[in-house]
Amino acid sequence: MASIRENLQALRLPDFCNLGTWLRVLLAVNAMALAAAGLLAGRFEQWLLQFSMTAVYVEPTTLLSLVVLYASQRWLARLPGVLAGMLVVLVAVGAGSFCAALIAPLDPEGGGRSWLWSALVAAVLLAWFDLAVRARSPAVTEAKMMALTARIRPHFLFNSLNAVLGVMRSDPRRAEAALEELSELFRVLMRDNRELVPLSEEIALARQYVELERLRLGDRLSVRWDVEACPPDALVPPLMLQPLLENAVYHGVEPLPAGEVVVRLARQDDRVLIELTNPCPPQAIASSGNHMALANIRERLLLFFDIEATLEAEQAAGRYRVAIRLPYRRRNVL
Repeated sequence: MASIRENLQALRLPDFCNLGTWLRVLLAVNAMALAAAGLLAGRFEQWLLQFSMTAVYVEPTTLLSLVVLYASQRWLARLPGVLAGMLVVLVAVGAGSFCAALIAPLDPEGGGRSWLWSALVAAVLLAWFDLAVRARSPAVTEAKMMALTARIRPHFLFNSLNAVLGVMRSDPRRAEAALEELSELFRVLMRDNRELVPLSEEIALARQYVELERLRLGDRLSVRWDVEACPPDALVPPLMLQPLLENAVYHGVEPLPAGEVVVRLARQDDRVLIELTNPCPPQAIASSGNHMALANIRERLLLFFDIEATLEAEQAAGRYRVAIRLPYRRRNVL
């Protein structure tokens, strides 16, 4: 798999299926239109009037371009960066010319050079998005992703090994299986975790983690899986479900005589819901470790999905709830 450093050598197109990209494009285009209106108006009193006249062309052209690019995102992603960038500019030119032709009967002199402005704005925005990606140092980005995915509590390793030692004589086969589960967990932890993975892999890894914790806590730990409406092919950030379960066990179940963790995974239209609830001990206080894990996951969601993914955490009725909603994405089928 190509590294982040290698991928940065080519033109990087923004994700036109991402809401954050749409917002940035709309804000940037309107800011440029506002600046151009200020230059053309000459006087401050005419600035807003000139901007409103410019917006008649800018808004429909921008929205039409985004809709077309949204529909062709998967196809563009398969093309070389420079060629894809040229096609993006052509889409903007076509959208500008089409909108100018529609508005021409109302304003015969207004849209004469709309194609030129569309090409210029599209090229500027592509360069801006590309520079924004290049501005993130590859070394810093790789180190950041590795740090975000490598925060597993040391106590889990020590507790798991102690639990294996405790059953090694009484149940050697279970101890051997537990060591295999532990090695699998750390194998996943140490792999390259910069790509989204199927939700089914996260569930399998989380179940292995639960079995290891159940070896230590026994009947004190109960996990109820509500996954009937779960889309197993949904792509999610790696090592996301296991830290949430670890938080639930460490902060919710372990301080109590017994407790149940409920894991709910479901598809809601074009989004995926990941929800965990666990008991909250009466004497529990805000934990910096818990907040650090949630901040870790929230930051990785931002890196992978921009503003399209959300994470909510709340405490109510004696239980702690974490809910993640992210867009339903699958691997491209060629």
